[in-house]
Amino acid sequence: MGEVIIKMPDVGEGVAEAELVEWHVKPGDPVREDMVIAAVMTDKATVEIPSPVEGTVIWLAGEVGDRIAVKAPLVRIETTGGAGEAQPMPISQAPAAEVVEAEIAKPAPAAPVAATPAAAAPPAEKPLAAPSVRLFARENGVDLRQVHGSGPAGRILREDVEQFIVQGAAPALVKGGTAKKTATEEIKLTGLRRRIAEKMVLSTSRIPHITYVEEVDMTALEELRATMNGDRRESHPKLTVLPFLMRALVKAISEQPEVNATFDDDAGIITRHSAVHIGIATQTPAGLTVPVVRHAEARGIWDCAAEMVRLADAARSGTATRDELSGSTITISSLGALGGIVSTPVINHPEVAIIGVNKIATRPVWDGTQFVPRKMMNLSSSFDHRIIDGWDAATFVQRIRTLLETPALIFIEG
Repeated sequence: MGEVIIKMPDVGEGVAEAELVEWHVKPGDPVREDMVIAAVMTDKATVEIPSPVEGTVIWLAGEVGDRIAVKAPLVRIETTGGAGEAQPMPISQAPAAEVVEAEIAKPAPAAPVAATPAAAAPPAEKPLAAPSVRLFARENGVDLRQVHGSGPAGRILREDVEQFIVQGAAPALVKGGTAKKTATEEIKLTGLRRRIAEKMVLSTSRIPHITYVEEVDMTALEELRATMNGDRRESHPKLTVLPFLMRALVKAISEQPEVNATFDDDAGIITRHSAVHIGIATQTPAGLTVPVVRHAEARGIWDCAAEMVRLADAARSGTATRDELSGSTITISSLGALGGIVSTPVINHPEVAIIGVNKIATRPVWDGTQFVPRKMMNLSSSFDHRIIDGWDAATFVQRIRTLLETPALIFIEG
């Protein structure tokens, strides 16, 4: 008998530590070689860590939410061979790579205490699945132990869970009764949710926001959008308002380049970008992420639409790469039909502007002689008041308004 100490591997990106977001094992569990034992998060990437040996877990380094330094002990495994140290390669760096971006799993921590393997009966083997798949299964009341995995080594894919639900095998959720409820639940802020919290604190504590709201008559653009969708090729995605707004942003930025900038407030340096990399705030099962449509200045309407759909799908399925979730120079925030009348979007630090899109609603508008129905939408946009003066912010939004109200201008070069 021997003992192998598995250390936190260097998961790249120059980080010195990683956050534990999920344990796949607990003390006393048997493990096989290459079996996933933990998931850790760096930046917005969740990386699964496999065991390099076969044996029995006798110690874990901490609980979900703890930060573990690179090369620090992570797991101790009792083996039939000799003692030693092992530093597993994360699955994300192995040939069959799987990096789950912007996804976390509900904590299932195990205390870092030793356990006697013989004292407990071996539990049922935990199904192999990415954190995003586990989260999707929990939200739909699916026990992954009942799902057949079609992926490599029996790994359960999101499609397997969806098929399980379609077949009607998912248990019905229990409806609440009429009795008073007094229970409370404490949820530790971990993974992406904690990073979102840290980002919001950073943005609101460092950036003095000024929010400017303007209404836009979208009637002409909505007519154009309906026509283009009706005539679109089968390979083209259905157009929403956002691709038009992206192209309007590009034209407005060409006249006011100071808005397409990032501000290093520690160094006191403003960097204006000639490239327009537009972040699209996207809600995922794990929380808010911002995939980036790069070089919007070089894309047409259909290209913007296709790239936006691709990135949103990748973010929601947990397959977006780190590069696809970073590097934006200006951000659009939209809640679609839930957009409300007015919002106060928080700037995506270190950018200096964010454009908020509210819902389109038909309202009576006075045309000088009578009230007529028009499709109206508000833009609620925030700016870093250290960099952008109120006059410049208003001028920028008014230019966007002109372009959206006269959509032919969006397609005119120069």
